[in-house]
Amino acid sequence: MSDKSADNKSGPSGSLLIIGGNEDKTAECLVLRKFIEMAGGRDSRIVVIATATGQPRAVGSEYQEIFSSLGAYEVTIMAMANREIANQSRQAEFIKDASGIFFTGGDQLRLTSILGGSAVDAAIRIAFAKGAVVAGTSAGAAVMSETMIIGGNSKDAPKKSSLSMAHGMGFLSEVVIDQHFAQRGRMNRLLAAVAQNPHVLGVGIDEDTALIVGPDRRCEVIGSQTVTIIDGKNIIYSNISESNPGQPLAISNLLLHILPAGFAFDLNIRLPIQLDNH
Repeated sequence: MSDKSADNKSGPSGSLLIIGGNEDKTAECLVLRKFIEMAGGRDSRIVVIATATGQPRAVGSEYQEIFSSLGAYEVTIMAMANREIANQSRQAEFIKDASGIFFTGGDQLRLTSILGGSAVDAAIRIAFAKGAVVAGTSAGAAVMSETMIIGGNSKDAPKKSSLSMAHGMGFLSEVVIDQHFAQRGRMNRLLAAVAQNPHVLGVGIDEDTALIVGPDRRCEVIGSQTVTIIDGKNIIYSNISESNPGQPLAISNLLLHILPAGFAFDLNIRLPIQLDNH
């Protein structure tokens, strides 16, 4: 997709809601309720993009029902199963006026390969620049950054060969995101991602947890679990460049933050903040 990050600091832009997957859909629905609130509540016009999933009708309808029950004014499902559909002007024109855009889970590479550079991709960025909230869960969270993780072994020590990465949608710069983080033991692959790109913050988001990212790049954690942030800027030693594919990584002097609800994180200065209301 576009090499230019959508988090334009010089002009108006919307916010991101990056969800670690498996968010509560039946009880309090805290994370999904927050999405509707951010999108305008009873005035919200929501577009659910179900491109990533192999069951777009079922998954899209589930979110349509939830968002409608949470007070959204209008909820539209768009699957866009191929690039021909993603380049249709009528699809793009509708998205431009959305106040909230929601990417479902599934396969993040399917999202980027179908939407990348399309008319729908451009329309999403126009809506975001106008102030829309762009949200994504699971695979929909992974695509938010410029570089995304598309695969990796979660059951072994961190290794160069345990990670596959690709270009994401670029809504958020200098960050790489992993989801279902604690539940699927993905610390090792996020460590490998940071070792390969020390200037990039590794952000691991647990299930039923989300990171709200404002236009000022200040983030807030919401939900029942935690967000893990790995800062490799001050790494003293790493063997990532000379190690063999199956050789365990050596990394020293990483900075680790584990933040539950009630904490914020400033991506500009790379520091956590405890919020006064908790």
